Amino acid sequence: MSHQAYRLEDIALTLPITKAAFTTAQQFARQLPHPQTGERVRLNTLCILAVNDYLQMMGIPTDLAASDSWNPIMRLCADVADLELPGIGRLECRPVLLDQQIAYVPPETWEERVGYVFVQVDESLQEAKLLGFIPSVATEEIPLTELQPLEELIEHLAPAFELPVPELVNLSQWFTGIFEAGWQTIESLWNQPEMSPAFAFRSGNLIGNETNDQQEAVVRRGKLIDLGIQIGKQLVMLVVEISPQPDQQTNVLVQLYPANNQKYLTPEVQLTVLDKSGSVFLEAQARNADNYMQLKFAGEPKEEFTVQVALHDACVKEHFVI
Repeated sequence: MSHQAYRLEDIALTLPITKAAFTTAQQFARQLPHPQTGERVRLNTLCILAVNDYLQMMGIPTDLAASDSWNPIMRLCADVADLELPGIGRLECRPVLLDQQIAYVPPETWEERVGYVFVQVDESLQEAKLLGFIPSVATEEIPLTELQPLEELIEHLAPAFELPVPELVNLSQWFTGIFEAGWQTIESLWNQPEMSPAFAFRSGNLIGNETNDQQEAVVRRGKLIDLGIQIGKQLVMLVVEISPQPDQQTNVLVQLYPANNQKYLTPEVQLTVLDKSGSVFLEAQARNADNYMQLKFAGEPKEEFTVQVALHDACVKEHFVI
């Protein structure tokens, strides 16, 4: 079997390191008695959480708590950076130092692994670059030229599970008046008791224009999303507006508003647009006193994308096709 060489810049995927991930890594590092060991654990944890974010974006279930790397005794005794995939096995998430062309894999991780993902964290600890994947190792040093694209990882794991096929919201049908369940007019959402009075005031223009959708060829719908899976009720409203362009592209405007009678979005709420492969295309994060967020882009016919709304460990996705 021949091995195909890939260029890292072509196969690597860069993801943001969330504040929650940084806090977890710092907490784990402070539990260790020696600074050198603490730094190792901090870097390992950031790599694990970056891979965890990627797999969740791809719809692959993970279980951080069941991983050895989440066990304080194992973190102290061994250099492990594993991530438990329920029903599949453990995936090792190894850090790669900046400007290094060789990755180190400790012998204690050579067995009971379904694969190895290699991650590079930037100096500011704000971004993690997923460099690539290999299915197995038998040596401590792995040249980065041997890494395979992350798509190969998904294919490698595929026999162990069936990825759920997401239900796509067909935006082209919106132009003909066909809407999926849950996507309502702005006016109908405005009249719900969960909506903030502040939004009702701001949304006057949206509601006024909505009666002219057919004339303007602009269509907009909204949906209430609950991010309170673990932190209590945290309602937001997702608004999607589409308008056709002469070049057959469609302009897409994605907005996020507070609900549940809140004037502002909860700080650190993230609004992200992902392409079909799960890579981040556009993203925004709420700051203090933000009363809405928005992202705007243009798409081709039949192009698929995902809108993700996240707050700490809570994450809701809506999948679309133009």
